[in-house]
Parts: sequence; C-alpha cells; structure tokens
Amino acid sequence: MAEFQDRILKCSECGADFVFTAGEQHFFHDKNFKNEPKRCKACKSKRQGSTSGGKTETMTVCSQCGRETTVPFKPTQGRPVYCRECFLGRKAAAVAGG
Repeated sequence: MAEFQDRILKCSECGADFVFTAGEQHFFHDKNFKNEPKRCKACKSKRQGSTSGGKTETMTVCSQCGRETTVPFKPTQGRPVYCRECFLGRKAAAVAGG
C-alpha cells in the first residue's frame, strides 16, 4: 500500500494554502478518486452551502390565484406552482375528497 504524507495544496477559489492530509489522501485512494481537492475546506463548505445545502427562495406567480409568491425550490417549466394559501387549500380539498 502507498505511504501517504501531508501535502500543501493551493485553493483554486481563494488562493490560500491548505493541507491535504495523509488520511484524506488514503480516503481518496480507497474511493478511487483520481483528482485532488481543488478548494480549501472553507471555500468547499461555502460552495456546497450555496448550492445544495442552502435554501433556495424563488419568486414566482401562483398558478391558481395569480399572486406573486416565493417558493423554496426552483419551479419546473410546465408544472403549476401555488402560493402557500392555495397549496394548503388544495391539500385540504384532496384530503376531504378522497
């Protein structure tokens, strides 16, 4: 098995030096990852937080009442989007109806 040692890498985002530890290298090796990390932990977590972990608030128009509203997702084209009141009203009607 390869012998791993801590290595200093440069963050592609902020340019700061960061340590690619022997343990991280071992993990990358075990998972067959071919590329070294490009970003320091701070930039990586900031980037992940803005895409997958953070809440997305999108302004849109309710398909039922026409009011402007925000939804916690990016609407898909061709699918109706409802404001909170219309969504809850439709949900209650569906429960009562069946």
